[in-house]
Amino acid sequence: MSKHLVIVESPAKAKTINKILGPDYVVKASMGHVRDLPQKEFGIDIEKAFKPRYVTIKGREKVLSELKAAAAGADRVYLAPDPDREGEAIAWHLQAALKGSVPEDRFFRVSYNEITAPAIREAFSHPGRIDLRKVDSQQARRVLDRLVGYRVSPLLWRRIRGAASAGRVQSVALRLVCEREKLILDFKPEEYWLLGAKVAKLIEPRDPFEIRLARIDGDKAAIRTSEQAQSIRADLEGRVLRVGAILPREISKRAMPPYITSSLQQASSSVLGYAPAYTMKLAQRLYEGEDFGEGPIGLITYMRTDSFHVSKSAQDACRHYIGETFGPEYLPEKPNFYRSRGSAQEAHEAIRPTDVKRTPDSLASVLEPEGLRLYRLIWQRFVASQMVPARIAQRTVEIEAEPPAGKTSTYLFRATASQVVFPGYMKVTGGEERKKDENGEEIEKLPPLEVGEALECLEWLEQQKFTQPPARYSEAALVRALEENGVGRPSTYASILSTLVERRYVTRQKRTLIPTDMGMKVCEFLVTHLGELFDVKFTAGMEESLDEIEEGRIQWTHMLGEFYGRFRQWLAAAKGPPADPQVMQPLLDVMAGVKEWAPEAKRGKRTYSDQRFVESLSKQVEESKPVSERQMEALKSLALRYREQLPDLPRVLEELGFSAEAEKSRSPVEPTPPETLRKLQLLEKIEFRPARKVGRKTYDDRVFADSLRHQVESGRALSDNQVHYLDRLVHKYSAQVENFEALAAELGLQKSDVESAEDVGPLVEALKTVKEWKPPVKRGRRTWDDRAFFESLAAQYAEHKHLSPRQVLSMKKLAARYREQIADFETLSSHFGLAGLIKTRKAAAPETSPE
Repeated sequence: MSKHLVIVESPAKAKTINKILGPDYVVKASMGHVRDLPQKEFGIDIEKAFKPRYVTIKGREKVLSELKAAAAGADRVYLAPDPDREGEAIAWHLQAALKGSVPEDRFFRVSYNEITAPAIREAFSHPGRIDLRKVDSQQARRVLDRLVGYRVSPLLWRRIRGAASAGRVQSVALRLVCEREKLILDFKPEEYWLLGAKVAKLIEPRDPFEIRLARIDGDKAAIRTSEQAQSIRADLEGRVLRVGAILPREISKRAMPPYITSSLQQASSSVLGYAPAYTMKLAQRLYEGEDFGEGPIGLITYMRTDSFHVSKSAQDACRHYIGETFGPEYLPEKPNFYRSRGSAQEAHEAIRPTDVKRTPDSLASVLEPEGLRLYRLIWQRFVASQMVPARIAQRTVEIEAEPPAGKTSTYLFRATASQVVFPGYMKVTGGEERKKDENGEEIEKLPPLEVGEALECLEWLEQQKFTQPPARYSEAALVRALEENGVGRPSTYASILSTLVERRYVTRQKRTLIPTDMGMKVCEFLVTHLGELFDVKFTAGMEESLDEIEEGRIQWTHMLGEFYGRFRQWLAAAKGPPADPQVMQPLLDVMAGVKEWAPEAKRGKRTYSDQRFVESLSKQVEESKPVSERQMEALKSLALRYREQLPDLPRVLEELGFSAEAEKSRSPVEPTPPETLRKLQLLEKIEFRPARKVGRKTYDDRVFADSLRHQVESGRALSDNQVHYLDRLVHKYSAQVENFEALAAELGLQKSDVESAEDVGPLVEALKTVKEWKPPVKRGRRTWDDRAFFESLAAQYAEHKHLSPRQVLSMKKLAARYREQIADFETLSSHFGLAGLIKTRKAAAPETSPE
């Protein structure tokens, strides 16, 4: 008997849904997307209405083969990825890849917001077709991102050495971070003073409390200098403090709406210390299901959403739970509703528990601690969102400093205290921190006071303060800024932040995002040359256009056409005006006098040839193709390098108006210093270590040494930076150089800047005695292996007798970690100061994602 085939993204999701649907269904996982644009090609035919060319993603061939075999024998194929644009696109790509095995009328699309038996059965009882408008919107986003990435990144690489890439949305996020950093760097603090007093009643209860100066002569107290503060302080001396007014009021504080993606990431970062990517990873697990002994069940609704909408059944269940658990006084007369922003997809729900009766405490034995903390956050916020407001009684007392005879100036002090009269939703969430009023923090408690009552001044208080610069973005704050500015969508916030960190444009320090020097350079270049493209409002407008495509209001190809027309103009402007052909031709003519060209130089996979470069420029000029200013500058530099073969060069440069270059061309080419040549000769006999790959970059000492040698042989001097790294390379392989110490002095080799300040030999020997190493731990794509790491450091120390300061610290941490296996650890600890590195392991949540 044929079965129905269901395709979802992940194995965990497949397992949960298979258990719900039963034996008549086979549920398989596609492992996410199966097709995409080619990785190493542009993949878009702009002339044919931006037609994308999709290919099978590397590593998905086997998955697709298994899905085709399963689909061929199925009565129906249900495409059941997530209910958003990416999910719709995955379904569309799956149908395109499988349609050769299955007639088109046997494909069905099912969508659901939660993985529970009722929701899944309801979805499969009303299957539909793929929403092509959602697919078009996703395709438009993908093409936009490819256009910007492929066209802007090479421009960036040519201008900024070491830059990773540019991205349509990630670069806007980087701009927000860098512009905030500039505000901080340019900030000039201003001095101000706070004045107040510690006072008490003249009768019991005489518990002291603090008051703060709020107004001077009816105006807001603004004290800017020490002299002004001292003058006011002297004027207050001897005055009687008397209660002038008592201002009671009751505040009704409404609960916040249930979480959406952005607010969950913000709360998880602020309250739990989780990075957005880690939050989404945990939320994905809660959504896909946990096993309670009877098979897995989804615990929360879909976690990529921007809608506050809650289904009526979930709302009714929550109200019933509140009434039963907390009492009718905690239940509002009508359900609470919250308005989503205009572009929110109301077909989705807010993030909520799938069963409100499944309390966090009931899951304590099932969920891991990190997942349980996140579930508790979601559960509490949802339940609170359907409860009555909290009522808070606030009492503000105004205290006047009565002017003595001969003085007319008036001073008004204030103190405010609050008390929860009825907790309302706070019964679930707990109390909240006291808020600051306009003059400072609230105090915890005020004694009973009456208007006209005199108070005793126990102590005058004064505090010098300075205005503070705006805070750097935390991950939570940046997500909030992206959402408020309309940049990105729920499915992209976490990946935007991860990309900035992975590309080393920003660093995380205690959940704060700090732009690196590279990040600042990249941002400055992009804003200077492509400011309109990476403008916050423009990017938000593009997001709105993608929403309009999904709503069927505009065609995706039409939107791309309008964008591409502007994009080409911006790119042309960024590349700068073309070089003047009247300048290029005389330079090319004079270069024809070169008789001996430097040999070609191979660096990595690329071959560089001075002769071919000049010939290519000549061809460009002949064909009337534009030549950039950058190419012209390169040609001038090349001409100066060959100046000994070009007697007419000074005259030509002078006639073209390049006076500085003309002066330089009259001086002879300086020979490479013999010390540099000797260092390169030493490296010819070295047995270099294998190349190593770090991220996308490959570091190969042999290739680097060869490139320096080719540069010198072609008559080009090494820069100071290149000489510095040449010295480091010679030091690195000093163990293979005979009589190195004498040669180092002779060649003027500077002491290696990676040499450690202390001899770690005893640490190395101590760690060699460790018998039981902890097993390797995999975090994300990286594997942490203490034993392999130590052996690597020990081998490096054995060869060079030194380690970098960072490596020394790592060695010390290893020793502290394995102290129980090290004999006479106390002596070792005393010598190397290891006591401060011994940490007591806490069962706390990770500060950031353990990626």
